[in-house]
Amino acid sequence: MHKLLLLSFALCFTGTSAFAQLQSANPNYKLVSGNDWVKAKNYYLLTLFEQDKAVSNLLLADSELLKLMQQKTNALHSSLTECKDALCLPAQIKFTDEEISLVSARLTALYKPGNALDLLVKNQLIPSGTYIMYDAKTPAELLINAWEQDAKAVNYTIGVYAEGKKPNYPQIDSISYDTKQRAYFALMYNCSTEVTDLIKPGSLFFEPALQAALLYLEVNERRNAADYEPMATTANKTSAERVKQIKWASYPYSHILVPGAGPENLTTPLSGEGMLRCKTAARQYQLGKAPFVVVSGGSVHPYKTKYNEAVEMKKYMVGTLHVPENAVIIEPHARHTTTNIRNDVRLIFRYGIPMDKPALIITDKFQNNSIANMEKRCLNELKYVPYKLGKRISETALEFYPVITSLQIDADEPMDP
Repeated sequence: MHKLLLLSFALCFTGTSAFAQLQSANPNYKLVSGNDWVKAKNYYLLTLFEQDKAVSNLLLADSELLKLMQQKTNALHSSLTECKDALCLPAQIKFTDEEISLVSARLTALYKPGNALDLLVKNQLIPSGTYIMYDAKTPAELLINAWEQDAKAVNYTIGVYAEGKKPNYPQIDSISYDTKQRAYFALMYNCSTEVTDLIKPGSLFFEPALQAALLYLEVNERRNAADYEPMATTANKTSAERVKQIKWASYPYSHILVPGAGPENLTTPLSGEGMLRCKTAARQYQLGKAPFVVVSGGSVHPYKTKYNEAVEMKKYMVGTLHVPENAVIIEPHARHTTTNIRNDVRLIFRYGIPMDKPALIITDKFQNNSIANMEKRCLNELKYVPYKLGKRISETALEFYPVITSLQIDADEPMDP
């Protein structure tokens, strides 16, 4: 009896260990864009549902999901004749809580070990790391959590960029229109007619809401998440290729991270503060502290600027400070200090830069003071802390260690998820 108990425990432990090993992000995994980086970066599970033919067929064959699709399509068409105000139109497209629960139940019923959904979770979702906060779950539970996150993310986008709800940072991320203007009804009506044209026979149950969310981002000029993608083969190609040649033991740090500082007007490409941070980072690079400098910052300040902080910093570092082009990596999406670090971690993970080596943040004294006390803000906005702090080397230099949880998609920041 004792031996049987030990054998049972061993088998249970082995199974658990094998599952734990399965549940890990893979730096060699290539994200599936589906020819739309905004969609893939915000709603990755829905993108995979579209791209995986076996999964699509499984979902299309389900009578309850087919019925849901018909109901959503009918509601979309009916809204064109029944809605008398602008906000009524996008409201008919969003997922209700009951619809989200229905889909969760259907996915649970459809999921079987070894079938298309199971393979999608194990071969795509888990190695992608995009839902890494659910990795302690079983594959079936992870699938449901990912669906519910994507559905709520679609609703959030519709809420902010069609219904005019307040985003997390209204000064830089708010809707481009006055929803109370008469012309706004025409815009929402025309958006709904565009979505009806996009829905074809064989469309999946979530397509009306997904296509609407993407369209609302587009008409608001908020497709920032796609800027410069795919960076590894375009804007960061020379740096990404150089990673393989680096002898990491020769450097105390894996890389230097420089957060951006946006200018105060629409005509200045790079702020004075941004220049100063670049100068300090260039000196550390020239001292041999790290083989790469990551310049981080999106098109953020001022509202709807056409200049990108990371791109302008790289121009300055290469053209004025003479840092080699293949030593400067752009991270052109971050809109906050929290995501400067988070997005940096994502890049170094996917480019194969060591995750177990410390990195160095170079910025001004005051931002480093803020970063040193930023954990609470990270937990509030991201639900995790994307770094572990090391030593404060100086007023302008702060060590940190990357945390892999940074791969998790952020469901309420559609311009930089």
